[in-house]
Amino acid sequence: MRQLTQRELADFQNDGVAFLPAAVDSQWVDRLLQLVDDTLENPGEWANDGNPGAERDRMFTQRYMWQNNDTIRDYIFNSGCAALAGQAMGSDKVRFYFDHLLVKEPETSAATPWHQDIPYWPFKGSQVCSIWLALTETTVEESAMEFIRGSHLDGNYYRPEVFNARDNHPNAWQEEAEGTPVPDIDGRRSDFDVIGYDVQPGDALIFSAWTLHGAPGNASSSKRRAALSTRWLGDNACWFPHEGSDPIVGEEHVNLNLGDYPADDAVFPVVWQRA
Repeated sequence: MRQLTQRELADFQNDGVAFLPAAVDSQWVDRLLQLVDDTLENPGEWANDGNPGAERDRMFTQRYMWQNNDTIRDYIFNSGCAALAGQAMGSDKVRFYFDHLLVKEPETSAATPWHQDIPYWPFKGSQVCSIWLALTETTVEESAMEFIRGSHLDGNYYRPEVFNARDNHPNAWQEEAEGTPVPDIDGRRSDFDVIGYDVQPGDALIFSAWTLHGAPGNASSSKRRAALSTRWLGDNACWFPHEGSDPIVGEEHVNLNLGDYPADDAVFPVVWQRA
């Protein structure tokens, strides 16, 4: 299985994100691309489809497939991503949180707004991260993610923003959500250290749940942008449900108290342990 290089580890620790070329074996890309086609044809319970059935201008996401989908489950437990997460976070044990399929068809106008992941999730702790696996070629100019270098270290906890906000929606995921407003990064790009990566299928980006990141729509006129992001919990992750956090896995679904380490194996299974 692939190991992180010293440069990749340093980038994750210092920048809050690291680019991992050829992060997984190509077989996973082939299997997951088939999953993309199948899922777009038959969305599941936790799908968010901005333009159902369209071949253009369609942003589609689906989450929490792992318990009912053999391909996703196999990827989680056998792709080596958990070990990469453990190495990056410096954790002795890595638990899985959830899977997140993301698709933007050609000429998709909907952007992924600048945000941190941690305010959306019922966790606190520095050892929480994502591995975003590119399933298609994507450039920064067209649709790839961008990050604010070092923002995971600035101590800010940013208020959740609506994805695919419409005029009749508030700018926060829930009106009760707390946090510092996300700055106007696109309007003041020169004030921020913005970094982005062109990616090929099988490349990955591993980043802290505290790192500010976002992405445009998809400016390509011919290429789909597809990725699978997996979310991982390390040793100091603790259970912290709050107003504005994702309700799909909430207090009624787990055997945990506020501040607990997420040792609920049925919901957050252990995937990797340091030898």
